[in-house]
Amino acid sequence: MAKRDYYDVLGVTRGASADELKKAYRQKAKELHPDRNSDNPNAEAQFKEVNEAYDVLKDADRKAAYDRFGHAAFEGGMGGGGGGRGPQGFGGGGNGDFASAFSDVFEDLFGDFMGGGRGGGGRSRAQRGSDLRYNLRVSLEEAFQGVQKTINVPTSVSCDTCRGTGAEGGAEPVTCPTCSGMGKVRAQQGFFTVERTCPTCNGMGQIVKNPCRSCGGAGRVEKERSLSVNIPAGVETGTRIRLAGEGEAGLRGGPSGDLYIFIEVREHPIFQRDGLHLFCRVPISITAAALGGEVEVPTIDGGRSRVKVPAGAQTGKQMRLRAKGMPALRGGGVGDMVLELAVETPVNLTARQKELLVEFEKLSEENNPEGKSFFSKVKGFWDGMKN
Repeated sequence: MAKRDYYDVLGVTRGASADELKKAYRQKAKELHPDRNSDNPNAEAQFKEVNEAYDVLKDADRKAAYDRFGHAAFEGGMGGGGGGRGPQGFGGGGNGDFASAFSDVFEDLFGDFMGGGRGGGGRSRAQRGSDLRYNLRVSLEEAFQGVQKTINVPTSVSCDTCRGTGAEGGAEPVTCPTCSGMGKVRAQQGFFTVERTCPTCNGMGQIVKNPCRSCGGAGRVEKERSLSVNIPAGVETGTRIRLAGEGEAGLRGGPSGDLYIFIEVREHPIFQRDGLHLFCRVPISITAAALGGEVEVPTIDGGRSRVKVPAGAQTGKQMRLRAKGMPALRGGGVGDMVLELAVETPVNLTARQKELLVEFEKLSEENNPEGKSFFSKVKGFWDGMKN
């Protein structure tokens, strides 16, 4: 069967540039790779055809010969400027040429596992420092008002001796001789060219000939720092504050990471918080609940408010004090304070108090409408069960 035109095999025009040829080859090779087409019996043959086409067209001399003579350029001993090399198929001669071409596809298929693509110039010698987390507990009053806190953060800071370079006297690192600054080394394994992190520079691309004695060549040292942090009014548990550049110092002069402060608001003995609103349980006496009156309650700002208790108040009754709650973070209003009454039953009664309560009970049969209604329903329930 006659061979297909190499340009048709790759799906490009005859005027395609080297980059276009390479891009088309990568795409076709990935699509037709036998490992990805186990259910296609023709995949291997098509894969060989694509590789053969690109092996010819990627070489300028061989491409020129093919453009002039077609497939005949490589038949009957015609080298066409290619030194007599024939097109290389999968598993055929010229393994070095095939491995060089196929390494691009291998990296596209498996590059994520190898730590990135080829030709990237290696990683920069300077690396950004890690981000740090600090858990800070504040009181509800501090969350209401906002506060400035001083915290001590153990972290890595730039070495003063070498000015963060990692080299003695502040000298600049030199290019790694093993990987020539790429941060990676290549090894030939059969048809594949495998890239690995350079063992000499650990992927940095540069090495320090004379490491700084203070930091051991890292460019940073461990130290505890004191920082002043502004806690805005309205924070709540889970609020995160980011301090840019206050994290761990970068490696060998790299930028510092960030410091994240996570807020935890401690429980309060009087107030319970729900978003912007505060809740306060206020106990009142039976007399105050029955007759009504006034009760003085605290507010989160340290002030006092007098609240009128209506006569006949029951446990669970709620009253609202507008704008006496928590401020919204970064503005946007203030919540309310909700008071919940709890009628308190007296304990440790004297004989006289018991006597008065018994007398009061006899005189107040008509003053307990809820109880009267409840027991009337209970009586009806029992009567219904009997019948």
